[in-house]
Amino acid sequence: MPRKIILDCDPGHDDAIAIMLALASEELEVLGITTVYGNVSLERTTRNALVVREVLGSSVPIYAGTDRPLVRGRISAEAVHGVSGLEGPHLPIPTGQAEPQHAVHFIIEQVLKYPGQVTLVPVGALTNIALAMRLEPRIIPQIQEIVLMGGSIDIGNWSPSAEFNILCDPHAAKIVFEAGVPLVMMGLNLTHQTVAHPDRVERFRALGTRVGAFTAELLEFFREHHIQRYKWDGAPIHDACAVAFLLRPDLFKTALFNVEIEANEGLAYGRTVCDYWRVTGKQPNCEVGLEIDVEGFYDLLVERIGRYKS
Repeated sequence: MPRKIILDCDPGHDDAIAIMLALASEELEVLGITTVYGNVSLERTTRNALVVREVLGSSVPIYAGTDRPLVRGRISAEAVHGVSGLEGPHLPIPTGQAEPQHAVHFIIEQVLKYPGQVTLVPVGALTNIALAMRLEPRIIPQIQEIVLMGGSIDIGNWSPSAEFNILCDPHAAKIVFEAGVPLVMMGLNLTHQTVAHPDRVERFRALGTRVGAFTAELLEFFREHHIQRYKWDGAPIHDACAVAFLLRPDLFKTALFNVEIEANEGLAYGRTVCDYWRVTGKQPNCEVGLEIDVEGFYDLLVERIGRYKS
């Protein structure tokens, strides 16, 4: 039986590839895609989700969510993803629209409809998930699992301490990490292993399809920022790691740790504080990704994206 998931995202180049992977995989039943502010504004992330759906020829419902963090002002990653959030390929004008229901209410509805059966896959700010937990605490014990992309066991990328998704809303992240739901974290320490070197990008183009070319063009634009900042010859496909873990957990090495969120102002604001050496004596609350079989990951991506024949 396919695993029921809700993919909560802020497209974003790597979010787009996560969507492609999820919708191409019969192991997953994508109940809906929910959007949140993050890489760009909520209006643009929602439009980008609609664009990706259009490219894929999918009918998956899309629900717009929160447009700002719980406490502080919004940050943005336009410097990485461009003004639209999906710069690079030609973006079609989407013919469909988002559903009228708010993403937070959709999450609550689906978790209560399928108790113990819904996995949440947030690959952006955790505001939608935290608000759903606050508005309807009954969902907390009914969430099967949360598999997220965010954080890191070591350094950040948007501050010396913090990864972008968690820094978008540390207060929301703190709610989620303290909720007691089974939690898997795919952080920068793992996702930075998945750099899309030109030969890997060419594998998508060689599929000879519109979707393959779209993927390659996304990665070619995404590469530019990473050349400038990190001197890498490509960009990591961060968000697809969370979806890949659901499909092929054998590709990953993980371990259980206690992870807490620093939500107080200061140099560590937004940090996922991972008790790697188990010095606090606190019980683990998170399964943390440590290593990934990168070639196996790309084999999976190419095979699944190759299923789109348009």
